[in-house]
Amino acid sequence: MQQNSASDKQLELLHTFVQRIHPMGDDAWNAFAGIWHTVKVKRKTGLLSPGQTERHVYFVLEGVQRAYFMDDDGRETTIVFTYPTSFSGVADSFLTQTPSIYFFETLTPSLFLRSDYPSFQEITDRYPSVERMIRQATAFALKGALERQVELSAFSAERKFTTLLRRSPHLLQLIPQKYLASYAGIDEATFSKLMKKIRL
Repeated sequence: MQQNSASDKQLELLHTFVQRIHPMGDDAWNAFAGIWHTVKVKRKTGLLSPGQTERHVYFVLEGVQRAYFMDDDGRETTIVFTYPTSFSGVADSFLTQTPSIYFFETLTPSLFLRSDYPSFQEITDRYPSVERMIRQATAFALKGALERQVELSAFSAERKFTTLLRRSPHLLQLIPQKYLASYAGIDEATFSKLMKKIRL
């Protein structure tokens, strides 16, 4: 995995993304921008396994990734997909620096901006606007996770499917159906039938 300096164009994508979450001044942004490097990763590369602690946070420039849980019988449940332009990695393990219970892998060739935990924490501690941006991003992630919990626990298969399509229709072109079915909490056969039946 080769690490290179981030280009101005790549950092501009990150700047646009974080400014929408919470604005930061020039000093904070310049410090924040300075902790990122680019890494290029091949498809189906494991970046984290259960028991390991996430040491990096990623910002996706290219490609699709997923975090998933595997039970004792080897069944996989996809927890989240990430794609341009968004933060990526196993957030709970990174923020708490505790071992993950999830796998994290690339589904396609991927290009990231990446920062390590000590650098990320130092900038967060030094600049209140960076800390507020991270807190706001975490709050939105929690909101999304709680909404997903309701979908998985209370929605019918058809409603899960239509909710997924309305929220993220582009995923159908990016991600194999078996992973989408796992993410939606629908078995593959039912997901395939719904694909043929429902058009939004």
